[in-house]
Parts: sequence; C-alpha cells; structure tokens
Amino acid sequence: MNDLDLLTAITVFVLSVLVGVEVISKVPATLHTPLMSGSNAVHGIVVIGAMLIAAQSHTWLGYVLAFVAMVFGAMNVVGGYVVTDRMLEMFRSRPRGGDRAKG
Repeated sequence: MNDLDLLTAITVFVLSVLVGVEVISKVPATLHTPLMSGSNAVHGIVVIGAMLIAAQSHTWLGYVLAFVAMVFGAMNVVGGYVVTDRMLEMFRSRPRGGDRAKG
C-alpha cells in the first residue's frame, strides 16, 4: 500500500465517521433504540469481511484479528436481535387475570 492509498483510506474513514456522527445526532431519542437495534444486523457485513480477511491472511496476527472481528460482529448482530425482541415484547398483549395459566 503506497502513501496515496493510505491517505485515501484515512480520508474515507474520517469522512464516514463525521457523516455517521451527524446522522445519528439527528435521530430523536425515542427512535434511537429501535433504529440501532435494527441496524445492528448490518454488522453481518463485518462478519463477512472478517471471513474474507481470514481467508487471505497468512500470519497468526491476521487470523487473531479476523477472529476478534468475527466475534464482535456476531455479538453485535445477536445483541441487536435481542434488543429488538425485548422492545417488541413491550407491545404484546398480556393475558388478563382469569386467563393466566396457574402453575
């Protein structure tokens, strides 16, 4: 990777961080949790990218970094679905007093 490629990669990273902060700061607090829990599934792309890095890696450091990226990406995907399920649970109707199963 030459200096121009590195500069381009850093520029894209910095611009994406700035755009991300700007977009997220405009989301009202009442919509933030539902939006984030649904969009955490996008981290599936991180998992796929980590798999591609692991396939092209030839060093133990590359394997370790790819494994860590896969673990964190998978945790974020699962966590997003758990949060979504908990939010949807708030909107389900609860059984009435006489309809509850006695246990």
